Amino acid sequence: MTKKEIVKTISEEIGLTQLKTKEIVQKTFDAIVDTLVEDQRIELRNFGVFEVKRRAARKARNPRTGEKVFVPEK
Repeated sequence: MTKKEIVKTISEEIGLTQLKTKEIVQKTFDAIVDTLVEDQRIELRNFGVFEVKRRAARKARNPRTGEKVFVPEK
């Protein structure tokens, strides 16, 4: 489901314009991203948990060239 589809569905269910609903949905997503950027965890009961997972640095291979490359921690 796309953000546009989410906005349309919510808009129809609660009777707000799609423009106002889009603004609310975007603010919600922005709040989630801002919290995750600060390395925090978000738990939405009866829905799920959002958290940043760190990946260790590693050696990898470029699939096009076969060259070995170093991938830094993410």
